[in-house]
Amino acid sequence: MKSLGVIGGLGPMATAYFLELIVKMTEASCDQEHLDITILNRPAVPDRTACILGKSKESPVPMMAEAAKTLESLGASCIAVPCITSHYYFRELQKAVSIPFIHLVKETAAHLKENGVKTAGILATSGTVSTRLFQQALEAEGIGWAVPDEEGQQKVMHLIYENVKAGLPPELPLFQEVCAGLRQKGAECMILGCTELSLIKRDFPVGPGCLDALEVLAKRSIEYCEKPLRPAYLSLITR
Repeated sequence: MKSLGVIGGLGPMATAYFLELIVKMTEASCDQEHLDITILNRPAVPDRTACILGKSKESPVPMMAEAAKTLESLGASCIAVPCITSHYYFRELQKAVSIPFIHLVKETAAHLKENGVKTAGILATSGTVSTRLFQQALEAEGIGWAVPDEEGQQKVMHLIYENVKAGLPPELPLFQEVCAGLRQKGAECMILGCTELSLIKRDFPVGPGCLDALEVLAKRSIEYCEKPLRPAYLSLITR
């Protein structure tokens, strides 16, 4: 039986929701049919965006790599990290262990291609946008992309840091304004490319044409561990 390892705490609420998604999306009729999961909650991992943008010299890699090694030693078959920005360090982290990391960003692009999306809007931290993680993954799948302008990106960061991470309700008009701007640029589907944005979708109506990258990670984690997926989650784009 395959076992999933999770490096959590980046942030804690997103990790809790990721576990909830896995349980909800797995086709199981009893406890014994669910995934075997080991979670290491590491909220002390330095801020990924701050490091990428040069605002901090503290790298998240050492603590995350150590967590990955611990998960491998505990019998994990693969590792998921419910933090999108951390995938900037994917290659360094993968080198630390012999078991595979599930690449959330590439899997999100693949899901969009499977569903016939031609152009996607990217809602993510400034760190993720600056690294071009999603842009490169989308281009590899032949999908066009759009990102918010400077004002729009400030709104996204406000939603992530001043609302969700601060434990406050999201200012939905800001979310809607950013999405409208991306649709004007030709985006058919909005990628919720930050796990804090996933929490907005969980609690509030975001409308049609949104894909939660955290749901993609949950879906692929279930499939990698060879458990059945509930049919309702075969396509994850909101209708």
